[in-house]
Parts: sequence; C-alpha cells; structure tokens
Amino acid sequence: MSIYLSAREMWRNRGRFLLFSLVIALITVLVLFIAALADGLGNGNKEYIEKLNGDLVIFKSNVDLSIGASRLNRQQLAGVKRVPGVADAGQVSFASGVLLLDDAKKLNVAMIGVEPGRPGEPPVVAGQGLSEKRGKEAIIDRNVALRTGYQVGDTLIVKSIQGTKEELYNLKIAGITDGRQYSIQPSIIVPHLTFDLIKPGATPSVNETDLISNLIVVQLQKPDQWKEMAATLESQVTDIKAVDKVKAYENTPGYSAQQSTLNTQRFFSLLIGVLVIGGFFQIQTLQKVPQIGMLKAIGASSVTIALAALAQIVMVTLIGVAIGTAFTLLLSITFPATVPIVFSPMAIVLGVVSLLVIGPIGGLVSIRYALRVEPLTALGLSS
Repeated sequence: MSIYLSAREMWRNRGRFLLFSLVIALITVLVLFIAALADGLGNGNKEYIEKLNGDLVIFKSNVDLSIGASRLNRQQLAGVKRVPGVADAGQVSFASGVLLLDDAKKLNVAMIGVEPGRPGEPPVVAGQGLSEKRGKEAIIDRNVALRTGYQVGDTLIVKSIQGTKEELYNLKIAGITDGRQYSIQPSIIVPHLTFDLIKPGATPSVNETDLISNLIVVQLQKPDQWKEMAATLESQVTDIKAVDKVKAYENTPGYSAQQSTLNTQRFFSLLIGVLVIGGFFQIQTLQKVPQIGMLKAIGASSVTIALAALAQIVMVTLIGVAIGTAFTLLLSITFPATVPIVFSPMAIVLGVVSLLVIGPIGGLVSIRYALRVEPLTALGLSS
C-alpha cells in the first residue's frame, strides 16, 4: 500500500518529481566529480611511490620526510644492503624536466633516476627495462605515451639547464610502463648516472662513488615484518628514517593539504544534498496536509504514511542518482588525458551509496511532520 500510494502521487505529479530528480542528478555529478578529482590529483602525486617494487622507503633523518630535502649517499646504501633481512635496495632521485616534442611543443615531466635492475625501476608493459648504468635510454610512463604518441624505439629530446646554459640530451625509449606520475606530472625513468648528468643543476656530476639520491627503496626478505625492519635499519645505519610507502607518499609536497581540501568540498556537497532534499520534501508535505489528514481519517496507520513518504524519498533519490551517475560516466569519456580526473570503481560506489543514504536522512523532517498531522485539524473540522 505504501509503495502504491507513493508511485501514484509521483505519476500524477511526474513533472515536479522529475525536475527534482534532475536536481539530485546535478548534486550527484558534483559529488562524483569531486571524488574523481581527488583520486586524479592524488594519483598525480603518489602514483610512482605507491607502485614502488619495494617494502620500505628510506629518507635522510631530520628532514620531516621531505623528498626534496633528503640526501643519501652510497655509503648509506651499502649499509642498508648489509642489514640482515634486506633482499635488495636501490637509489632513487627526482628532478623536473622538459621534453621537446616534434610539433615544437613542450611537455613538463618528472625525471626519475633509478638503478637499472634495482628496486625503484618500474616493470614495463612494452619494450624492455633499463640495461646500462650510463645508458642514454629511458622508460616512459603511460601518461607520456598518451600525450606524445611516442613508442618504444623513439628518441626523446630532454631540455635541461646546466649552469646558465640550455642543454639538450637525446634518450632512446627502451620501454613503456603503466601510470607512474610524480608531482602531478608524467614521468620518464632514466639510469641514475644518466640522471645525474642531465638533471638541472650548476654542474653535472657522474662520479658513481659520490652518487647522491633522494631516497633508497628497500625490498625485504619478509615484507610482513616491515615495522621491525624499519627500526632495525634506523638503528644500524646512521642518519636515516625508514617508512612504508603509504607514509612516504602522504608526505609528498601538497598531497595531504590537497586531499583535505577536496574531502572538505565533498562533505559540504553531501551536506547541501541533505538540505536540498529535506527542503523539497518538507514543502511537499506542507502542500499535502489535507490528503494526509484524509488518509488518517479513513484509517491509514502512521506506519503506512511514514513508509509511503520514505518510499517516495528513496525512489526520487534513486532516479536522480542513476541519472547523475550515467551522465557523469558518459561525460568522463570526453575528457583528454591531460585532465587529472580518475573515476575509480571504489570512489563511484562510495559516492553513490553516500547519496542514496542522504536522501532518507534529508527527508526525516518531512516524515516526522507527516506523522504529527491531526486528521480533524488537517480537514478544518476541529472545534
């Protein structure tokens, strides 16, 4: 009976209810896009570190886990490798670079220096990995390939400022890996000695004995014991701080502040949804007080009226969320690779469930008001 009453009223006033479903659809689009933007910008900062083929990330101590401020030398790397329980370790460094494209355009990239065959070098999905310590070769991530059209075997032209001069370096593409963005930029991964030669700086240095890196990535023999191994490494190797990958990427520049801002926007979007839905159904309830009074006068129970109102709220919310989700997914297909928006299944599910929950929450006030309607007062028959 409750569902029948709700459906009948919605069909008789289908224009009004459809219009409000479209309002909910717009709120859905807003919530899902904010969630996708949070994931996209988050991936842009953390993607490379999150996918590292290692269990611990080592920083220099007393730099507050700042990648830019961290400086680790070869002696510390050797010390890490000597610690029992360490399977392998490799140096990783970061710098900004510019690719000169064939059409006279430029692409800003994150340039990442790794040791070939060591932790830090990503697996390739096409081509092959880095083969030489001083090789003039590079692995490009999927985002570089999508934005440039480069393939395995093509040559990159990297522009770098050395001292006060602009230098150009040619690197052959050895392989292509999956998404490995860092600092919201697509990435190119090069051998560490080559990285030290071409990175922007005062003077290039290729002395392997003095090779400095920002991080050391560590693979453990027993990954599940990473907490104990972090403490062991810090006690046996001087001037280092060992953390897991999650803590490492949470401390990348701007990541935490960025995510906090977007999560706040998502919260207020949901709050606006609660207020809008609550306001609409409150007005609806005020307009049909006589009908509610008539139903109560002919014997309809408060439970029936409450369930009818709840069913109506759920159906309107469901229609609006379905329209909004479909529109969002269709619209996402049109975005180019340069837009940092990622519609992950988990984010979509959480967004949709949140919106379906706020509908009944927003309508609670109207349901409570409907239950308090007195039949005689509503019909104007009270003395």
